[in-house]
Amino acid sequence: MDTQFLVSLSIIIASFALYIGIAIYNKAKETSDFYVAGRGISPFSNGMAIAADWMSAASFIGMAGTIMLLGYDGLAYIMGWTGGYLLLTFLLAPQLRKYGRYTVPEFIGDRYESHSARLIAAICTIIISFVYSIGQLSGSGVVIGRLLEVDARVGTMIGVVLIAFYAAFGGMKGITWTQVAQYIILIIAYLIPVVFMSLQLTGNPIPWLSYGKIVGQFQELDQQLGISQYAEPFLQGSKWQFLALMFTLMAGTAGLPHVIVRFYTVSTMKAARWSGAWALLFIGLLYLSAPAYAAFSRFILVKNVVGQKITELPAWTEKWINTGKLQIADANGDGILQWQEMVISNDIVVMATPEIANLGMFVIGLVAAGAMAAALSTAGGLMIAISSSFAHDIYYRILRPNASEQNRLLVARISIAAATVLAGLVALNPPGVITQIVAWAFAIAASTFFPALVLGVWWKRSNSAGAIAGMLVGLIVSLGYILAAKYGGFSIAGIVDTGAGVFGAAAALVANVVVSLMTKEPSQAVQEEVYDLRYPEQMTYKDGQVWMR
Repeated sequence: MDTQFLVSLSIIIASFALYIGIAIYNKAKETSDFYVAGRGISPFSNGMAIAADWMSAASFIGMAGTIMLLGYDGLAYIMGWTGGYLLLTFLLAPQLRKYGRYTVPEFIGDRYESHSARLIAAICTIIISFVYSIGQLSGSGVVIGRLLEVDARVGTMIGVVLIAFYAAFGGMKGITWTQVAQYIILIIAYLIPVVFMSLQLTGNPIPWLSYGKIVGQFQELDQQLGISQYAEPFLQGSKWQFLALMFTLMAGTAGLPHVIVRFYTVSTMKAARWSGAWALLFIGLLYLSAPAYAAFSRFILVKNVVGQKITELPAWTEKWINTGKLQIADANGDGILQWQEMVISNDIVVMATPEIANLGMFVIGLVAAGAMAAALSTAGGLMIAISSSFAHDIYYRILRPNASEQNRLLVARISIAAATVLAGLVALNPPGVITQIVAWAFAIAASTFFPALVLGVWWKRSNSAGAIAGMLVGLIVSLGYILAAKYGGFSIAGIVDTGAGVFGAAAALVANVVVSLMTKEPSQAVQEEVYDLRYPEQMTYKDGQVWMR
């Protein structure tokens, strides 16, 4: 074993031990602990947990790689994901917290007074979270596969075992504090390399200010290499695809059940708003750094690796080739590596860059630990969302309303383990790169939950028939478009599978409104309840007037 392997392994094992220790110490003993952490989390801590829950493998591992390979067009991911948090924080999170339920399906079932709506929402939650978790487990496989120098599929199964244990054991209470620790680790792991690269390349330790200089040098480099211009817009896709992807990610963010449920863990509407504000700050630290990371990585690859003799490439290339995520072929037979002769997966850029830039073994190990923290934090939250939808919304609220608390916790833990294993099996041969798989989950969330939640909070006339029609139509349209675009080459105005949410959300919104207007309006009590959601918790709406409590 080389020293690098031992250092990286030690850092990751220490972080794993920390996560498991936190889960054991904060073991969920009641259903309120398991689903909403007893509603006792402070806004600051919850903001950090939200950031960790949000900054998945797609953000930590995949986003900088996507920007590096797509250039300007990759910015749709940052703009969409960040803008979505503003929608969620101002349009939905405080109102949903005031309603006081455990899950998104529970809100939909009670707001629309329909077990059918609850069941459909629970099924949508399971589908969204399952698709999203495939990307996270695939990301953990990339990290563990590189660390152990084995196929990424072996690394995926190791990640499955770890996630299944700590998510099932600690529930939301354990996961909340685990995610706080994971955020601290992942943000340190992301910022240190980008600061070091900024110093190396520009002499300025502030990457957010210095990377523009590197981007400015790309025009000449790209012309020399005969490749697409890094800063030129819409070269990798149409303008409509850029806008559709951005909308899909924004609306999907505001409809993601595993993110929304994090706002249920605080005590008040005000705390929910402050949680969103803190989360935006913590998320911004990484999202503002991703374009710099991408620019520095591409610059170092072009300057230090492209143009070298294939027989004399750095040792790191062989290790990544062993994971199946890097391919090199001397297509023109000249013995020199061209940019076009290197096929590098979006998913390895962040992990490989510290090695490419010779940042030292400690930084390499730290980035590996940060990448695992990102994948595990989101995967844990997704498994809780799947578990709560099945064990709480389907098993308890529909099938067995008299089930004991102990029995409900047992079913919740079993469902987490089963969902993790099943998602892991699919992630052994993922249907796309991490950011692409995650975008599908956002498209489904944008097409099902976003219209149902927005209309459920802000339009009193929306009823159960409209909500059911909207969710079903949105689900069918988004899934149909994803499959047709991915496997059938179908597209409208150049919009591919990752932009499917724009069609699904529009169809769901129209279906909800039209069917609601054609059917009986909700009861007066429900309409007053909808009005009540819009006011601070010390105020309530009743009999057409606002009352102070």
